[in-house]
Amino acid sequence: MRDPVKVLAVDDVPENLIALEALLAQDGLELLTAASGMEALELLLVHDVALALLDVQMPGMDGFELAELMRGTERTRRVPIIFLTAVATDERRRFRGYETGAVDYLLKPVDPQIVRNKVEIFVELARQRQEIAHQRDRHAAALARLKAHRDNSPLAIVEFDADQRIIAWSAGAERMFGWRAAEVSGLRPSELEWLDAEHAARFDTMIRGMIIGEQLRDMRPLRLRTAVGVTLDCEVYGSALLGADGSLLSVNTQILDVTDRVRAEETQRLLIGELNHRVKNTLASVQAIATQTLRHSSGPSDFAPTFIGRIHALARAHSLLSSTTWQGASLQELVEGQLQTGTIDPTRIDTGGPSVDLAPEPALHLALVLHELATNAHKYGALSVPEGRVALHWGVRDGMLEVDWQERGGPVVAPPTRRGFGTALIERSLKAEGGSAVPSYGDDGVAWKLTIPYASAVRLRGEARGCRKPMPVLPSGGSAALIGKRVLIVEDEPLVALELATILGDLGMVAAGVASTAEEALAAITATSADAVLLDGNLQGALVDDVAAALVDRAIPFLFVSGYGRDHLPIGLESVTVIEKPFDARTIAAALHQVLVSADA
Repeated sequence: MRDPVKVLAVDDVPENLIALEALLAQDGLELLTAASGMEALELLLVHDVALALLDVQMPGMDGFELAELMRGTERTRRVPIIFLTAVATDERRRFRGYETGAVDYLLKPVDPQIVRNKVEIFVELARQRQEIAHQRDRHAAALARLKAHRDNSPLAIVEFDADQRIIAWSAGAERMFGWRAAEVSGLRPSELEWLDAEHAARFDTMIRGMIIGEQLRDMRPLRLRTAVGVTLDCEVYGSALLGADGSLLSVNTQILDVTDRVRAEETQRLLIGELNHRVKNTLASVQAIATQTLRHSSGPSDFAPTFIGRIHALARAHSLLSSTTWQGASLQELVEGQLQTGTIDPTRIDTGGPSVDLAPEPALHLALVLHELATNAHKYGALSVPEGRVALHWGVRDGMLEVDWQERGGPVVAPPTRRGFGTALIERSLKAEGGSAVPSYGDDGVAWKLTIPYASAVRLRGEARGCRKPMPVLPSGGSAALIGKRVLIVEDEPLVALELATILGDLGMVAAGVASTAEEALAAITATSADAVLLDGNLQGALVDDVAAALVDRAIPFLFVSGYGRDHLPIGLESVTVIEKPFDARTIAAALHQVLVSADA
């Protein structure tokens, strides 16, 4: 809705004003009336009028004087004036009227239709001026928005003419490339050395195609250079701007800097390749461990615990490396890993040495070596008898990391007559790192001197080290307290769920059900009576926060069984034990005993 058009009528005779009001009454027109020149001037100070109808003969200030005052003021100078007068025709007075700026001079009594038609012409002109002003304001607002977008947008907006010369260079382009608009205006990209040499032809093909009309829009990934010579990876979106006759006005390009995204994609590809390499290497290691363990085992009862123990040693080292984003692992933490998994009784081993951080590959190899030493000590050496002890110390001498493993208080040992896989693994693992593993056998027990070049070591950042929560230990006879307990398994991998159910069955416990999704888990928690829950850290790509919260609300004890570290598990549940995959029956039993029996004791 537009504002009403205002017309001013000035006459000292009230009846004449009433007649004009009746004659000009219509929607969208407001008639302002004044009985004198002074009244009229007061109204003109407040209102913008499209037309003034002035009586000539008025007391005080006549119509001519009022018209001259209106013409002398900027605000009213362009207001059209029509004189309405009852004075007899006098050419001098008529001339004076036109001289003061009148557009017409009508004698009373006036023809109503003529007055109405003349007024409607000026009212229509006023409405057109209103519409033009409205469009002007609207266009100004649109231009302001466009300018704000051009100035504040992360895009660089560059416009070219038909000769590929730059005719517009936005503030975003100045920020992205470093040149000011005045420096590049009128230049071609080749003159600016803006385009990467390899991509200049691509850009020329893109712009030329829009100039000759082959396509109106196009997009090309291009490399562009900044004023200081830095190369940016960009996506250039071009649009041909055409005139009303279809001829080309200009080519507008919007340039998006995707350098960070391209670098991230390259990094992602490298990481995927590295992950693929590490996974295949790990699988190859597992294959070799399985094959060699089977070849040197007397039967299934010997193979299973030996193979599982080696896999757990490897997995523990992987967990340590993952917690430091594969920067490396602390030797002390590798030793503590053997203690926490129960491979060695902490009361029967004496450890010590300086802080040493190993690179990933030496860390994995040394983890397997320590596991083999501990396993052999349990089977044949000092840890096979109650009074046996082990001393494990290390230090750096002459550029080599030396690790001394000394068993005492065990049975007399002699050099083996047959070289098994464990011994070969110890010797070859360190030899691959440029080190050595030399055993010695005596009446007090076996000893190993392990060496690794210290150049293989790294220095971990302080924030990379994490505080690992010790795993629970199953007390003697503790498994009896678990018999008959019902445990709900929440696991999306069928083989892992099957293995957990088997472990529970071997412990005399009952698998109360298996859920593979968060929805199934929430339903099972409500419908199934369970003493505890084994909860995977991720279910088919979905978080388990809601499931964990439901278990907390119902006060149902649970454990996380996950391949993720604690950083990827629900926040606020640091007190919940995390069993890392791969796991063994002893770890599952100890953790369940802790939450079902020890917690109630």
